[in-house]
Amino acid sequence: MRRPMPSHATVQRRQPRRGVLAICTAAGLSLTACGGSDDGPVQLSPATGATLSGACTELAAKLGTLSNTSITASTTVPAGTLKVAGNDVPEHCLVTGKMAQRTSTVDGQSYAIGFEMRLPKAWNGRFYHQGNGGIDGSVVTATGSFGGGPTTHALLQGFAVLSSDAGHAGSLGPTFGIDPQARLDYGYQAVGKLTPMAKSLIQTAYGKGPDRSYFGGCSNGGRHTMVTAARYADQYDGYVVGAPGFNLPKAAVANIFGAQRYATVATNPADVSTAFTAAERATVANAVLAKCDALDGVTDGLVQDTTACQKAFSLATDVPTCTAERNGSCLSAAQKTAIAPIFSGATTSTGAAVYASFPYDSGLGAAGIAFWEFTAPLALDSGAVGMIFKVPPEPVAGFNGPVFSLTSSIDTLVAQINATNATYTESAMSFMTPPNPTDLSKVKSRGGKMIVYHGVSDAIFSVNDTTSWYEGVSAANNGDATGFARFFRVPGMGHCSGGPATDQFDLVSAIVAWVEQGKAPDSITATARGAGNAGGVNAELPAAWSASRSRPLCPYPKVARYKGTGDVESAGNFSCQ
Repeated sequence: MRRPMPSHATVQRRQPRRGVLAICTAAGLSLTACGGSDDGPVQLSPATGATLSGACTELAAKLGTLSNTSITASTTVPAGTLKVAGNDVPEHCLVTGKMAQRTSTVDGQSYAIGFEMRLPKAWNGRFYHQGNGGIDGSVVTATGSFGGGPTTHALLQGFAVLSSDAGHAGSLGPTFGIDPQARLDYGYQAVGKLTPMAKSLIQTAYGKGPDRSYFGGCSNGGRHTMVTAARYADQYDGYVVGAPGFNLPKAAVANIFGAQRYATVATNPADVSTAFTAAERATVANAVLAKCDALDGVTDGLVQDTTACQKAFSLATDVPTCTAERNGSCLSAAQKTAIAPIFSGATTSTGAAVYASFPYDSGLGAAGIAFWEFTAPLALDSGAVGMIFKVPPEPVAGFNGPVFSLTSSIDTLVAQINATNATYTESAMSFMTPPNPTDLSKVKSRGGKMIVYHGVSDAIFSVNDTTSWYEGVSAANNGDATGFARFFRVPGMGHCSGGPATDQFDLVSAIVAWVEQGKAPDSITATARGAGNAGGVNAELPAAWSASRSRPLCPYPKVARYKGTGDVESAGNFSCQ
């Protein structure tokens, strides 16, 4: 199907052939369809703003013709009512509603795609679709956040922003997965339904549709973003992808694999965290720093050269082996045997890889790691795998998450997340993941851009998985995808934020500058969130660091290296090499 030309001067090519441009425009065809690819890379034009037309309170009545949509309210939010990192969000209109309301014939529950849109009175001409985390189920405030501890969100910058619950109520928890359509909406179809509705709503509110459309989120929101780039590339121009769980069913099974390994060495069978205590994790993190910190030219509590570190560090030889009782300063031989396979990557009984490996990094000792390693596999991954991802799902009655995770066969779970039947016609590995994930040709050909970031110390979605994906994208583009997609690893950072890291950065401005002005991000300045930080204080920041330490985040495979002189707390004294 031919893609219609958007309403505002859509594309510009570097040194376009004017005759071809005129013919294509007259025919209503895209430049690519007219062979414009010979003219060089697409450069999308900047968005132009508009003012909300009419009163916000009257908007609900005007939106009555939206297909399969019920608008529940449209109310004015005065300037300063909503704040982002201490900044007053300007006056805007809050529209709430539901799409595709239905009653399931499978579980009898009521379903709908709940959403809210926040429409600035002074609009910048852009639309931002906010991908939310976890198993969704909640219409999170539509500020246009993306993780990473930013002090500015898309709404604050003047975007119209959409947030949704992805098609189910949070009160259902993972049991929404009993309904096959709710699975598909969560996986990808809610985005497909919401996107044209949101653009129509914007058209009604401002008298014009968005000139530029962006999608962003972290964790499951990063997954949503990658899936959208694969399935709905004709609808969006830019993507901010954070810690993407684009292989989420595999990652969840791998986390269950990890819990089973920990259980074999837990000193308290009822508490798997006793398998790898906070003191022991700090010991390993310090051993990683001792071996790898200086690889980037300076000893500063950060491992910038992640790749070199994995070659240099050995859990077996660089962490002391206990010769007596465990006391936090060593690991027992049994612990090393149990823990090493978690980092090298979960496998089936035949040795087949389930998911990616995890790197050793300085953030392993951070407090947030414990939740993902010991709580999540029993409290979250159990329900997600048991009721949302596997076919058939577990019965709701009597389901016990910890028992499910600690006793299930990994081989069986791997088979079940790939299975289908007459009721569940798409497997989890189909509805949750981007089809042909390394094929971003549609994003590239329309002039779209993608910025991906991932914490190296993320304990639930592996930065190694994202690294492998990006290498695949590069391979599919003659070894270089940097013209439209760049990947930034964040040393020390945990899942989306936190850890001993410079975890605050503005990627909204960066993606707009790249998409609309052609300014590719050669580096992104990231800062620490120490005392007094407007974006919230990072409690895991080392005391020896400056409260406002900064570092350049470098596009993979480049690494931030110290220049040899100057304040080690300043990004200006590091370069991407």
